[in-house]
Amino acid sequence: MARNLLKNPSGEEQLEFWELTENGGNQWTVEDMPGDCGHDFCSDGVTKYFATSFELCLKRQVIDLMAEGYSVEQLDAQPAVNVEDWYCGRTDCGCTYQMTVSLLDENHEVMQEFKPEPVILDPDSDDCSWRQINNSFSEYGPGLRHISFEHGGQDAKFWNGWFGVRVTGSSVTVEV
Repeated sequence: MARNLLKNPSGEEQLEFWELTENGGNQWTVEDMPGDCGHDFCSDGVTKYFATSFELCLKRQVIDLMAEGYSVEQLDAQPAVNVEDWYCGRTDCGCTYQMTVSLLDENHEVMQEFKPEPVILDPDSDDCSWRQINNSFSEYGPGLRHISFEHGGQDAKFWNGWFGVRVTGSSVTVEV
């Protein structure tokens, strides 16, 4: 099984290894599962999650594939790159979730990008339980050297605290 290249994907080390590209409202925080007005996660190994606030919160990791031990030959063979993320809302406040994953060349130019439309979670119309989003990149051309993974969101009611989207269990794998 390919290894997860993201460090601290579920908040076990608080916000270590993450660049906080947007840190609005009461800023990012880490909470224990299931949290207030939350749901248990579908895997026993995940005990924490990152929570967003009332203004946009985004965090990012840029993975240097050469530093992770991949060779030019392996990367230029265009191996499948798989990304996965888990998100949910609270049962008492709506929120939005967004993510952008970019395959980058040596100059950090975008080769291919996965940027789905932001997801709106509304506790009046769904249970806001944990949902998975994933994507597999292929046929992106030679030259892959870095992967940028960014995600986050905010609450829909601008409530003081951490009522926005929750994220955990993120992963980026390269199949060589």
